[in-house]
Amino acid sequence: MQQSISAILSVTDIFDTFTETQLELVASLCEPNTYQTGDILLKENDQTTELYVIARGGVEVIMNPTMVGSDVDEEEMEVLTELRQGQVFGEVALVDQGVRSATIRVNQANTILLRIDRQRLMQLCDTYTDLGYKLMKNLAADLAFKIRNTDLTIRQYQLMLSQTKSDAS
Repeated sequence: MQQSISAILSVTDIFDTFTETQLELVASLCEPNTYQTGDILLKENDQTTELYVIARGGVEVIMNPTMVGSDVDEEEMEVLTELRQGQVFGEVALVDQGVRSATIRVNQANTILLRIDRQRLMQLCDTYTDLGYKLMKNLAADLAFKIRNTDLTIRQYQLMLSQTKSDAS
């Protein structure tokens, strides 16, 4: 990799304010892998616990809005957002270890992702409590930001629906 793993982590929001030593400790847990356009990394409703940092390239966060069971119709998948270098996904699994809320698909050739196993990261946080505190504080801020954006998006859809209903009346 052109850039060191700790340098990539240093520009990622959830590792903000980490010291160089703390970044190196997290970097030692990272497993870099290269993916190609169209590769599916995570599937909606799967139960996995990894966190991913985008070192290079990008991914799409997609979901099937009509999905109730486990059958996914690829043609009904909707792109919710795109993530780029320095962004993370899978961070909710660090908190609740629940099922994935969306599917992640690579949308750029030669995308490099840093995979971090939850159990190993939690052991590091337990061992180095200052690092753990910073990570959980940054993770909470990241999730709060995403919740606020989701809330805004829902409000926009509600407004559009109410305008559509009033136009139809």
